[in-house]
Amino acid sequence: MQMTDRQKKIWGIATVIGLVVFMGLLCWFVGRPMIRFVSEPEKFRLWVDEHGVWGRLAFIGMVILQIIVAIIPGEPLEIGAGYAFGAVEGTILCLIGAVLGGAIVVLLVRRYGIKLVEVFFPKEKIMSLRFMQDSRRLELLVFIVFMIPGTPKDLLCYAVGLTNLRMRDWLWISLVARIPSIITSTIGGNALGERNYVFAAAVFAVTLFISLGGILLYRHICRKENEELARKEEQEDNHNEEND
Repeated sequence: MQMTDRQKKIWGIATVIGLVVFMGLLCWFVGRPMIRFVSEPEKFRLWVDEHGVWGRLAFIGMVILQIIVAIIPGEPLEIGAGYAFGAVEGTILCLIGAVLGGAIVVLLVRRYGIKLVEVFFPKEKIMSLRFMQDSRRLELLVFIVFMIPGTPKDLLCYAVGLTNLRMRDWLWISLVARIPSIITSTIGGNALGERNYVFAAAVFAVTLFISLGGILLYRHICRKENEELARKEEQEDNHNEEND
């Protein structure tokens, strides 16, 4: 039996509400304890050593959850990965989780639309990335914005779901472009694990400085691209009026 448009709308709204409730419960009952857990590095490292490969799979699951439930911060997981697994393995595990989580987010957004994005982000933040929906340089822009430290990568994952970016392109972009931000956190975490506190502090200080510059660059790119999009839309409107 085929559903009517009204039934489809009701079903879509009910699904989004269900997802909101589910995400909220996940954040409260899983996300908060998870962040507290990885924020206790000695306990987290001991737990990893005891569980071997299952501990690593569980950690990848934590990263996936953090990407999907965008209000959960990702930095504690990345620093904890460096502390527990070392810089190299920690980076690899974080990248695997980030790529899988990013793919799931894009698929969910393409299934449920902007209503799902609005669960986590206010409309003005979504509109700041409006240029991504109408850009001939989409792959390049997404790559650059993701590569810049300090950019809101969880928001960008959801924004990509609103574009026509091919999944295979998205997978390699989310893999390669996330490396700089993840590896700085895991190197810092690894230094903490080795009790090299001076080096860890230096890594985090440099990362903070670069991130502040990255945020300014990100805002400049968004403003410039949105202004260019607005000019194009104005030119198209004027052209249509002339034809009429």
